[in-house]
Amino acid sequence: MASADVATRRLARFAWLTLAYNIAVILWGAYVRATGSGAGCGNRWPLCNGTVLPRTPQSQTIIEFTHRLTSGLAVVMVSTLLIWCWRKTSKGDWARYSSLGAILLLFNEALLGALLVLFEHVGQDRSPARVFFLCMHFGNTLLLLAALALTAQWLSKDHRRFSIVKSRAELVAAVFGILAIMCIGITGSVAALGDTLFPATSLKASLIQDFSSGNILLRLRFIHPVAAAIGTMYVVWLIQKSVRNQGHSLREVAMLAGVLIAQIGLGILNVMLLAPVWLQILHLLVAELVWVLVVLASANLVFAPTDPHSGARSVDHGELSGMAEALRHYGNAAGESALDS
Repeated sequence: MASADVATRRLARFAWLTLAYNIAVILWGAYVRATGSGAGCGNRWPLCNGTVLPRTPQSQTIIEFTHRLTSGLAVVMVSTLLIWCWRKTSKGDWARYSSLGAILLLFNEALLGALLVLFEHVGQDRSPARVFFLCMHFGNTLLLLAALALTAQWLSKDHRRFSIVKSRAELVAAVFGILAIMCIGITGSVAALGDTLFPATSLKASLIQDFSSGNILLRLRFIHPVAAAIGTMYVVWLIQKSVRNQGHSLREVAMLAGVLIAQIGLGILNVMLLAPVWLQILHLLVAELVWVLVVLASANLVFAPTDPHSGARSVDHGELSGMAEALRHYGNAAGESALDS
């Protein structure tokens, strides 16, 4: 039993490491977009300019090729997590299915990335098709991070199986809240692409661009702050519910509140400073942290742990004490009845 617990802890640590590594890969992908290096390997995939290794690499080629290498390592890590998870967990454990979802989403991520390159929706391309693929790509990215985060959390907990709570109101709120947070991320990726392709010289010029330009990237840019306001309301509600629920760690709630405040501040600063590359990357990093924490907090809200053996709902120490007292009382009553007879 002790050796099994050690192996599970190692697996959980590897799951968190895999999540952190994939966040780093996503940040580097944002750097590829911000520097216009998406066409660094031409319209070839998986080859780079028709070769396995670029022979005379330019700076943009190195940036794009590095992203492809790190993405390949991500496939190896998530595949390892899937195999390890299925070997060390039991049938019916939810971590098995979330790890399977993670590898499927990662393959879809690679497919969408390849289509962006093959269809030449990279570099300075401003077509509506690029916006569509970008939204699909980043939406898939968020789902990938969610699957990895849930896998890591479920491997770190004593309970590995869950049931959906009976509160329909909380379930509906969580679903719409998660969709709202996803919209923040997707519209943020569109806004960041607009900042890259249409750099403004001043805040006034940037605002004029949003309402006077006919390009879809600039037309959609104003949706991001609107989505952010709606999503923030859900996060505030989620924090309040988590504080009232004694099963939630106050440290996790404080982390969620902290990164939410930091993200709002970075968003305002990003607009004021006209979205420099370093701030775009930092803004994205905090956004991914917000997303992961919201997913985990929402999962704690709508999924109740069940006993891994019987499938029944888990009970706390108070419930166990009450059950023991009831059994003791029943035993005493049965003994007295036997003596009387």
